[in-house]
Amino acid sequence: MAKMFYTIGEVSEMLGENASAIRYWSNHFEKFIKPERNAKGNRRFTEDDIAYLRQIQFLINKEGLTLDGVEKRLVADRRGVDRKLKAVECLRKIRSELVEVKKSL
Repeated sequence: MAKMFYTIGEVSEMLGENASAIRYWSNHFEKFIKPERNAKGNRRFTEDDIAYLRQIQFLINKEGLTLDGVEKRLVADRRGVDRKLKAVECLRKIRSELVEVKKSL
């Protein structure tokens, strides 16, 4: 059973980013990322929030966009970004499987 909420530490580990970057992105992209807060005020991210964070990470790190560029792209064509991100993840998985096959030869 999947978790309903993830802490910022868990999200930063999933994405391989600093917690401060996740915090900054969640503050900057409030239109897209709306983490709930617990009684202590800690952010609790949903699967949808994490999907947006993955897209933001992809657009910043791989596409080289600025934060304003990322926001414009997400507003204009979120589905296109999602498809491109899934394609890149699929290719990475295939590559890692090929590397494993090569090692076993």
